[in-house]
Amino acid sequence: MSAFLSDEHRAVRMLDELRVPESIRGRYARVLNPECNESELVSIGLDMFGREQRLERGAAAQWRAMVAAAGQEGIVLAAISGFRSYDYQRILIERKLAQGVPLEEIVRSSALPGFSEHHTGRAIDIGTADSPPLTEEFEHTPAFNWLTRCAPEFGFSLSFPRGNTRGIIYEPWHWFYGRI
Repeated sequence: MSAFLSDEHRAVRMLDELRVPESIRGRYARVLNPECNESELVSIGLDMFGREQRLERGAAAQWRAMVAAAGQEGIVLAAISGFRSYDYQRILIERKLAQGVPLEEIVRSSALPGFSEHHTGRAIDIGTADSPPLTEEFEHTPAFNWLTRCAPEFGFSLSFPRGNTRGIIYEPWHWFYGRI
């Protein structure tokens, strides 16, 4: 429990430092996601961009099994992003703010530090060669069709479907293993 309180303290501090107003916190900082312990993270190999990605052990095992099963049907699933620390999530937000993107717009597609499913080590953004990464176009690919049918067998579910109640944009690429 003390680690969770530490995560909560860190998240609140980061929100203060980013000057996130209460109006945005109330809408987008609802469910604190604990940061996965480094000792529980394992490599799942390189992503589409040649960067190493890591997931929590159980999620990593199921990711590998899912990739292999998809491959047997001629479907290539590629990792785009796995585990993200609170600090890395903060950097993503800061970069977008520096580019002049309004915070209201940022939080509809990038969770605030402490509130991303990626912190758990059980979320993965998935892409494929026949679609630009992190776009809605992914839903028109054989990979997305396969995931929609088969990902639940491996414990993965689509986190942000169209019209989700969390106010997050539709993200056909973002899949989560298990439940928090």
